[in-house]
Amino acid sequence: MTPEQSYPNSWYAASVPPPAILPSLQGDIDTDVCIIGGGYTGLSTAIHLRQLGFEVTLLEAHRIGWGASGRNGGHVGTGQRADQATLEKWLGLDTAKSLWQLGLDAVQTVEHLVQAFAIDCEFGQGDLHVAAKSGHASALAEEVDHLQTVYHYSQIQYLSKQAVGERTSVQGCYGGMLDLGARHLHPLKYALGLKRAAMALGVALHEQTPAIRYSADSRTVVHTANGRVKSRFLVLACNGYLGDLEPRIAGNIMPINNFIVATEPLSETLQRQINRDKLSLSDSLFIINYWKLSADGRLLFGGGENYRSRFPHDIGAFVRPHMLKRYPELEQTRIDYGWGGTLGITMNRMPDFGRIGPSVFYAQGFSGHGVPTATFAGRLLAHAINGDSKDFDLMSSVPTHRFPGGTLLRWPGLVAGMLFYALLDKLSR
Repeated sequence: MTPEQSYPNSWYAASVPPPAILPSLQGDIDTDVCIIGGGYTGLSTAIHLRQLGFEVTLLEAHRIGWGASGRNGGHVGTGQRADQATLEKWLGLDTAKSLWQLGLDAVQTVEHLVQAFAIDCEFGQGDLHVAAKSGHASALAEEVDHLQTVYHYSQIQYLSKQAVGERTSVQGCYGGMLDLGARHLHPLKYALGLKRAAMALGVALHEQTPAIRYSADSRTVVHTANGRVKSRFLVLACNGYLGDLEPRIAGNIMPINNFIVATEPLSETLQRQINRDKLSLSDSLFIINYWKLSADGRLLFGGGENYRSRFPHDIGAFVRPHMLKRYPELEQTRIDYGWGGTLGITMNRMPDFGRIGPSVFYAQGFSGHGVPTATFAGRLLAHAINGDSKDFDLMSSVPTHRFPGGTLLRWPGLVAGMLFYALLDKLSR
């Protein structure tokens, strides 16, 4: 395969057989719905639309699951990216409760798709979020109590520092929040499983077909290098790879790069020491670290980010200090893979759902919570196109703030802000 035809070099890509390349679009076609983007949002939208009886064509600029959907940490967390207390302040308790339920529905949607289409993606249960500062421990305890008493969520519990230490040897931890309602998976296997499901349902998938521009009059028309797609509806499912395709929403998100390493396979003793219960884990720093074990016993550790067009030359060296801060016993452990991915974040870390006119729909800005939320977005987009927009409208009602200066000035503004929070992460404990 040429570099344009292959997946980025990652443990995820190395652990699956290379899928056959799907043909690019040639000529003009007419369909009910055109979807731009072959990640979780686009694939889930396509699946749910086909189940509702729509004809669907999906265009992917590279390979299905090539972007963040095939490179992320694989965490399937409950709730929204913003915590419930924050949502209550913004929107009131009733709306916050509705958004919490949608967050649970998102996890259930992922689980349903995995089961319904027999997707082998190393599906696991449970997430442990550890307090990286002493002040964060009390905040996590309060959050657990709030979810238990106000939201009647029984699958979550607060763990003391000692109780966390019984499950993981993580350093710099002051307590934790264990959520047994959360899930985790192999992200690329999940994406490729959704691809197979979409194809089985009759979705027309075209890889290596970048959308150059589109128009939306009586029908939407998407222009590519070698053809056009005419449709009743258009879904923009591009997230951090939107580029300049739609300037009216590009300023709502900021593409940032996040990085992951995979160690060599660890001994069973070391695996149990690091992650006794095979959970997904993360810490409470603003620039979050996240990790879990792979099926073959590697530590997959995500840490560090940048805001440039290029990745660090040596991703392993870039991430390694973050990993060793949490697990110093891995000092002599070899790193076999290091890779990065581009995700879209919003100002308030809540996803950006919306319409552009009557026929163009979009969902983006999942802010690191994309496995459940992007999958669920597809379900909501499909139902909205079918005329049932209640839940889609609820998500789109959450205010989205454009980055100051739009696409021109968002980069320096974000960098300044992230450097500030990075400094806070390094200072107080």
